[in-house]
Amino acid sequence: MGYTHPSREDIKTMLQQAGTIAVVGLSDKPERTSYMVSQAMQQKGYRIIPVNPAAAGPILGETCYASLEEVPVPVDIVNVFRRSEHCAPIAEEAVKIGARALWLQLGVYSEEAAGIAASGGLQVVMDRCIKVEDSLLLPQGKSSPDIG
Repeated sequence: MGYTHPSREDIKTMLQQAGTIAVVGLSDKPERTSYMVSQAMQQKGYRIIPVNPAAAGPILGETCYASLEEVPVPVDIVNVFRRSEHCAPIAEEAVKIGARALWLQLGVYSEEAAGIAASGGLQVVMDRCIKVEDSLLLPQGKSSPDIG
């Protein structure tokens, strides 16, 4: 059976319950989409953990890690800004660290990664922007009890 997007209600619940989002492929360049999306999510109250082996220092005020396995805190959502063909190993790492969800950003789609994550018990969202979904589903922020 192929991938199916979670319901809007399931995505809303996922975002409401998330505190920490590890962003794989987060750039330290403010003009990059990964930076802008992560900064916006950070401003909405999520803790953003950068994961990028090429980064030389902190990003958005947070220590950057070379891999998900190096992140020393529990991760709720693994948000991926990498090309689709690189997602399967990221899904394996997300399962290994006990993340609750794998989120592949807009334009990123991998049935293989989705299968790995789903088999490991993770919720999966693909080809959607987490910032857009958060803005639509939780316009007043995560703590608003009756939205949508």
